[in-house]
Amino acid sequence: MQASANHVRSLPLLSKKTIMLMTFGNLGVSMAFSLQSSSMGRIFQTIGADPTKLGFFFILPPLMGLFVQPLVGYFSDKTWLPKLGGRRLPYLLIGAFVSVIMMILLPNSGSFGFGYGSLAALSFGAFAILFMDLSSNVAMQPFKMIIGDTVNDNQKNYAWSYQSIWSNIGSILATLLPFGLTALGVANVAVKGRIPDSVIYAFYIGAILLIVSSLFTVKNVHEYDDVEYAKYHGVTNEQKNEKKGFLELLKSAPKVFWTLTIVQFFCWGAFQYLWTYGTGAVAANVWNTTDPTTAAYQAAGNWFGILSAVQAVASVLWGFILSSTHPSQRKMAYFGGLLLGGIGFASIFFIHTQYPLIISFILIGIGWVTTTSIPFMYLTTALQGQNEGTYLGLFNGSICLPQIVASVASFAVFPLLHDHMPSMLLISGILLVIGAFASFGVKEHLTGVAK
Repeated sequence: MQASANHVRSLPLLSKKTIMLMTFGNLGVSMAFSLQSSSMGRIFQTIGADPTKLGFFFILPPLMGLFVQPLVGYFSDKTWLPKLGGRRLPYLLIGAFVSVIMMILLPNSGSFGFGYGSLAALSFGAFAILFMDLSSNVAMQPFKMIIGDTVNDNQKNYAWSYQSIWSNIGSILATLLPFGLTALGVANVAVKGRIPDSVIYAFYIGAILLIVSSLFTVKNVHEYDDVEYAKYHGVTNEQKNEKKGFLELLKSAPKVFWTLTIVQFFCWGAFQYLWTYGTGAVAANVWNTTDPTTAAYQAAGNWFGILSAVQAVASVLWGFILSSTHPSQRKMAYFGGLLLGGIGFASIFFIHTQYPLIISFILIGIGWVTTTSIPFMYLTTALQGQNEGTYLGLFNGSICLPQIVASVASFAVFPLLHDHMPSMLLISGILLVIGAFASFGVKEHLTGVAK
């Protein structure tokens, strides 16, 4: 399954402008995910969720991704619908449409009179987050597969870095929206059990940008038809007619698929705790409150949004650095980025004032772009065109399973730490440092990649 020299030469070099355009639509999908991840803890605690049970709600998104992305990859490998964009883009359109509906429903979980902490309110929120994440996963997967389908191996560092850059610009917009809307006079507090208007309107704006950026992608991306795809990827008729199930494909996956999976386990477990406990950790350490009904807690929620934007800006800037690195430099970039991210996580535990947290989140941003880009540089270099979408979908298991394990573990770990949210982020730091050292086990063959 290693990439051959012929495989590298067969795909044409693309202009930088083309690569920037094909990755731009990831901005809108990222906004959906960022609004979800940065606001979930705040939303569910505001409508009355027990803090010790937050992990349950955070299991739902990765559970959806675990099943949905392999299926999108599998079926899109066998799809060709030119009137709807081609092979991958029809799934983007479907996912974006459903995600927009869920982005309208989720922040209104407390607006239908279900009652604070009621089963109805929490069930409605769980339903909305479940389907929002399902549809967002359907919309996100095509962006990963398009790079594998169309980008020469020599340009993959550039393409994956720009994928992350647009993604993090979307994250910046998403995380700044509640703060910016508050500054414009939109209410940042509400009656008990209701989500503040600053959060609700942020989701509405994100939904609009998701639709606009998705349509922009469909207009500007050219997907190869079956004949072109087979020519550029060296896929024979015999290979096209092969029928392999998920288990068979996993058995024949390149070794780098599995060594990356080990690293991913530690990385994504770390970030799962950031999304689950980040707002609460900032509120506890800096605002000295754990009560989500207070104005102090909601102020901490807005500051966490600012910190998330700082993280995203740092990711964008580090992404530009990664875009100019040679494939031979990936190993040290991988180790260094994860190590810095781990230091950033651990530092939150020790900080009790507002502004030093900016440094922590700059380091976390470096860890984030490292986690979301370098593994795909490795993997798409190792894969050939056949079943590439399916493999990328299966690799999503290395993102989702760690999040599920971390959430389940939190039911035991969080009480052991006396429900202390900053301690959970110290665990995140330890996990990411372990991931940094595990990255030395990732090997790749750079045969055919220009030096």
